[in-house]
Amino acid sequence: MAQISSANTGKVPEKPLQGAIALVTGGSRGIGKAIVTKLSALGAAVSFCGRDEEKLRSTAKALESAGARVLALRANVTKENEIAALVASTEKELGGISILVNNAGTGGGGFGPIQEKTEAEWDQVMNTNLKSVFFVSRAVIPGMIARRGGDIVNISSLAGKNTFAGGGIYCASKWGLQGLSGCMAEDLRAHGIRVSTICPGSVATEFMGRGPKDPSKVLTAEDVAHAVAMLALQGQQSFISEVHLRPVSKP
Repeated sequence: MAQISSANTGKVPEKPLQGAIALVTGGSRGIGKAIVTKLSALGAAVSFCGRDEEKLRSTAKALESAGARVLALRANVTKENEIAALVASTEKELGGISILVNNAGTGGGGFGPIQEKTEAEWDQVMNTNLKSVFFVSRAVIPGMIARRGGDIVNISSLAGKNTFAGGGIYCASKWGLQGLSGCMAEDLRAHGIRVSTICPGSVATEFMGRGPKDPSKVLTAEDVAHAVAMLALQGQQSFISEVHLRPVSKP
């Protein structure tokens, strides 16, 4: 786990995450891309995955041209075998993972009255938003335990704290993620591993949840990335378990 400042100097290093290895799911666009960019700028080597090979290549190329050390891999986070290959490739090419950001998520068909939803829509949202966190975390945690430390950041939502009409499936996935994250934190803190959740409100990305909103009154992907960086740089003797992120202006 990285420290904000160097011992006895009071100076903030230019690359405070130098030497850290991060894995970010859903990292080729939107919030995930902003997180990959932020962690790379802070000095971390970053592996990230997605399903769109063209977006993966273009994101990796842009970051590499800026001097970042990145690894872009196509993976479906709802498939256990693909997750195992993703983690193995990351550790082989970059090293042991010290920061995991479970960012991949979807609204999919998750919005609308529950009586109008299908099993396929339920499975799509639950598998992406909840089961994937279980799969990826389970694959990464043994290495963190062996190294006696690490940071796991799960990107949740304020929908995991609040309910609203038409949000049954999406809210259920994020409430489940809140419960999973809290239990993970208790399971892993004795191993020096910190588990945190970030709960953003509406974010201006391709996925806008319940529909378009005024861009001046929602969060940006970079706002979420800043919160991830804050968690990666927190002091060694404590951890921030949950961050609620809201825009200054009310929608």
